[in-house]
Amino acid sequence: MSAVRARSAGRAPSAAVSQAARLELLEYFLVHHDDLARCAQASLEWLARHAGIKKSVCVAVDAELSVLVGVAGHGVPAHDVEVFAWPLEEPGDVLMRALRSTQPTPIRARQSGRTAVPAPATPLGPGAAVAIPLRGASGGDTAVGLLLVRGTVPMTPDVAWVITVLGQKIDQIKGRGSLSEELRRLRRERALFFTIINSVTDPILLTDTEGRLIVANARAEKLFAATEEQSEGRRRAVELNNMLFSAALSRTVVEMPSEARELLLVDPSDGSDLLFEVLSTTVEDPREGTGIVSVLRNITDLRRATEQIEENYQKLRVAEAAARAERDRLNLIIDSVADPILVTDQSGATVLMNAPAEELFTVAADEDLIAQRTVQSNDAHFSSFISGLLLGQTGPGEIRRGEIGLTNPHRGEPIPVEAIAGKVLTDGGELTAVVTILHDRREALERARLYEQLKVASDELQMRVQSATAELATQNELLRRQAIELEQASRLKSQFLANMSHEFRTPLNAILGYTHMLLQGVAGELPPNVKRQLTRIDSNGRHLLTIINEILDITRIEAGRMPMQITEFDLNELVPEVMTELDAVIARSKLAVTPSLSPRAPIVQSDRQKVKQIVVNLLSNALKFTHEGGIDVSVGFDARTRTASISVRDTGIGIAVEHQEKIFEDFRQVDDSPSRPYGGTGLGLAICRRLASALGGRITVHSDLGKGSTFTLTMPAEAPQ
Repeated sequence: MSAVRARSAGRAPSAAVSQAARLELLEYFLVHHDDLARCAQASLEWLARHAGIKKSVCVAVDAELSVLVGVAGHGVPAHDVEVFAWPLEEPGDVLMRALRSTQPTPIRARQSGRTAVPAPATPLGPGAAVAIPLRGASGGDTAVGLLLVRGTVPMTPDVAWVITVLGQKIDQIKGRGSLSEELRRLRRERALFFTIINSVTDPILLTDTEGRLIVANARAEKLFAATEEQSEGRRRAVELNNMLFSAALSRTVVEMPSEARELLLVDPSDGSDLLFEVLSTTVEDPREGTGIVSVLRNITDLRRATEQIEENYQKLRVAEAAARAERDRLNLIIDSVADPILVTDQSGATVLMNAPAEELFTVAADEDLIAQRTVQSNDAHFSSFISGLLLGQTGPGEIRRGEIGLTNPHRGEPIPVEAIAGKVLTDGGELTAVVTILHDRREALERARLYEQLKVASDELQMRVQSATAELATQNELLRRQAIELEQASRLKSQFLANMSHEFRTPLNAILGYTHMLLQGVAGELPPNVKRQLTRIDSNGRHLLTIINEILDITRIEAGRMPMQITEFDLNELVPEVMTELDAVIARSKLAVTPSLSPRAPIVQSDRQKVKQIVVNLLSNALKFTHEGGIDVSVGFDARTRTASISVRDTGIGIAVEHQEKIFEDFRQVDDSPSRPYGGTGLGLAICRRLASALGGRITVHSDLGKGSTFTLTMPAEAPQ
């Protein structure tokens, strides 16, 4: 924040204040009479406060280099102003025209013939702008600089006055030397100053005696400065930091100006607490007056480190107690393991072993010489194995595996063991100990021997299995050939039955036709006894035709020649039609047949004739096997699963559970005896089940002996093609 901005904050643009504001700007020009960049910056900030010009840039003519260079800017990045340089070469260039004009010149894209000429790239960025000429006191055809403004500019007396004063200032400074050299020197000094203070990791601030910020490095700006575009939380954190810093600064100046004080601030990025040590020094400047330089040293990590050291010390004491308890537990665990365990140091000397290891590597002083030599031999084998690990012969990782031949010192029997040794390293990678576990391999060797015997037996069994498999393959081939022969015989049987049924139906239809004609009186009136005999012939002939048709249907289904005619129909219409067709049979049975139709429209796409044939057969069977009670024919439709159903429920003789699958077999009935009371071929339900399967559905039965039966046809609303 500049000094002008700090001193003029909060003033309203009125006529009375305007005169005071002009005097303030002129005073600032007198203080910095040789610093063009500061004077121009103060002028742009004055226009922002009193004329509402939020984005503006001041550029000046460098006569030696014949270019326009950036001097100062407000509301735009400082880097864009510093690097701006526009050559003054073409007389028709919009910036050249603006320098020669006495009125503001608009800067925007224009059309040259069919080609669009873009506007010059200024520090204001893309978009329309206005260039106002800045003329000096000496006059001349060309202005000494331009004021570039975004949008329109209200040319009030205050704006005109600032433009005149700024132009005269640029002309005055240009008369004393090269403008570009002066700007480069000032920018170099300014850049060097901010580079130095921004390289410091601690926040550095320069404030006036009232606590207003004048200069701050990048680290301090993160804590004490926030723009309107940033989040509300960050702005509130910055306001809180400024309040805390101002309070600490006032106490420092009044009470102890040379001593360091602690200051707790808030990190605007994440809201965490930051602890700083504040060192403040008073400075005097002939132009800025008295100021206070404050350096904030972050001691958050130091405080945390101190607390962490104390905490770690407490943890160390707890860890020492835990280590002692852990060592006691380790000794208990080692002693409870059945395998020998040894712990050696860096030189290979044994420092710890459990009881099983002591049996192999220690003997009493009064033991015989053979036992002592055995212990020495065991120790030599073990030391050789450990030395390989210490010399790096571990292979991958820090673990070595190997076999060692040891001997029991007391019994003298050899003990082949598998040794597994691992290094114990510190965090720095230094070796502290080697832990070795010796596993007795006698049981493993015995298992290996048994495994070899089992493998030999397995090979023999595999050979026998292969022989049996070959024989089984031969038998399977014979069975396959027999199956083919049976399939051919079945096909020939079906073909024979189909042919014979066709041959039977032709003369039988003729017999039935002539019989019907005689009964109708075509050849004259017949005597009653003759008419009675012809009626019996017609009835038995039609029964024979039904049997032949069923045989023909079953053979067609088996041969895969049953044609399918898919149409759309309503099951609610099909059931009454079936009842009408069997009206004579229903009348003779004297049973009540009740239809229960579906409230939903059961529209299906299937073979209507096949569905009708199934329902006719199910209803006929119900009429045949029911002597009293009634029959219910119900229609169901499930729109969610797209399935339809027709159920025929009777109160007849019922079917035992063990016979409920038998009735669907070809030529099978519950009672197969010649003296059975109910006739039929036993093909009706077999044909119904196969037709239902062809329609993509199924037939199920639920029956209790002596209580009746329920046969249900369930099929999809759209039959498979």
